[in-house]
Amino acid sequence: MTKDEFKKLGYELVDFVAEYRERLETLPVQAPAEPGQIKALFAKSPPQKPEGFGGIQEELRALEPGLTGWQSPNFYAWFPSNAPLHSVLADLVVTGWGNTGITWLASPALTEVEEVMTDWMRQMLGLSEAFQGVIHDTASTATFVAMLCARERSTDLSFERGGLQAEPKPLVVYASAQSHSSVPKGVLLAGFGRENLRFVELDESFDMRADALEAAIAADIAAGKQPSAVIVAIGTTGTTAFDPLEAIGPIARKYGLWVHVDAAMAGSAMILPEMRHLWAGVEGADSICLNPHKWLGVGFDCTLYYVRDPELLIRVMSTNPSYLQSAADGRIKNYKDWGIQLGRRFRALKLWFALKAEGVEGLQARLRRDLENARWLEAEIRQTPGWRLLSPVRLQTLCFRHEPEGMSPEQISGHNKAWVERLNSSGKAMLTSAMLGGGWMARVSVGTLHQEREHVAELWRLMQEEAGRA
Repeated sequence: MTKDEFKKLGYELVDFVAEYRERLETLPVQAPAEPGQIKALFAKSPPQKPEGFGGIQEELRALEPGLTGWQSPNFYAWFPSNAPLHSVLADLVVTGWGNTGITWLASPALTEVEEVMTDWMRQMLGLSEAFQGVIHDTASTATFVAMLCARERSTDLSFERGGLQAEPKPLVVYASAQSHSSVPKGVLLAGFGRENLRFVELDESFDMRADALEAAIAADIAAGKQPSAVIVAIGTTGTTAFDPLEAIGPIARKYGLWVHVDAAMAGSAMILPEMRHLWAGVEGADSICLNPHKWLGVGFDCTLYYVRDPELLIRVMSTNPSYLQSAADGRIKNYKDWGIQLGRRFRALKLWFALKAEGVEGLQARLRRDLENARWLEAEIRQTPGWRLLSPVRLQTLCFRHEPEGMSPEQISGHNKAWVERLNSSGKAMLTSAMLGGGWMARVSVGTLHQEREHVAELWRLMQEEAGRA
């Protein structure tokens, strides 16, 4: 592709994306495609000769039935995953530059902008200078890295000897049963074993009970096991529950546990000073992760991972073959030693573009808007007969059931699963159904980029209409 061809097609595709975003509110939110429908658009074998990009817009538009409207103001499923147009442009520049951050020397700008952006975000979150940050792809990776560090601190760097196989005591990790699925996955991949993952009892708000944690730790010690880490959920995926970090921290320090704070979605709320009480005690954590690529408004993928002891992280993650050494070593950060991957994308540019576009105050205003809209919907549900909230609404996620009179618990469960599926299939909005307490519930996550009160009010009307068809 020549420079002129790139410019011509590039302008056309920018127009294509902008036009798609303009139409987004009118498109079905849940992808209407049937299994295999998109795959059937492609030939069974790859093209042997160049095809060029003539007609590419029509071909791309043919894929639209397979696109879920994550950026639609009528999207309330899973979590917000905002991709503002400034992030689209940042990704264009990043790929256009084509730099890969292996070492500082491989791309000094990539490394140093990441240093600045992680520090800016640390300040915005109200964290002290005790924490240093790095950008990973997702919270799944960050949790895995945290578990590797916890494992090695508990065993005084067993990986330099015989690894976990040579340890005399099994290591144990504690977490909430409401934790994201990446938590048990990270624990298992780090080698702890399923038998050594403890799901601690929860209270009526689905938060971890600190007293139950300490009891579980004491029981494991009595059984000859070694407590290693506790993963504290700050805003669980299912119900946005908040484990009591302030109470858990002293228990963890008493028994020498690594404290990892999983604040993947809810962590963005901590740019609001009035919300920081939700992670009181965070300064006692060993590691923290949060995803700006969710609610904050940075295009996927971009996870912030903060640690109090970067020297241990580097000791565990470092690799230093001769071909990656340079005269700058010792005076700079080499982020290859801060995580799993050797090479890295210029993800920090998306954070920079977000702050240039909206500033701290603009980001705060949008999050406050979403919180107000969630509280409005909470009030509507509370005051409407036949509807029941199932967990506290502490951020922008609501969990509830429609409970018609005369239905058994089993019938109510099936009813809620059914009306959510009907509403999603209509294409007018998209939320999720999930299991809680043995029954199906409806779950609404407020917070896409252009989601205003009018959209939330329309969702409430649609929910009542669909649920009323029972």
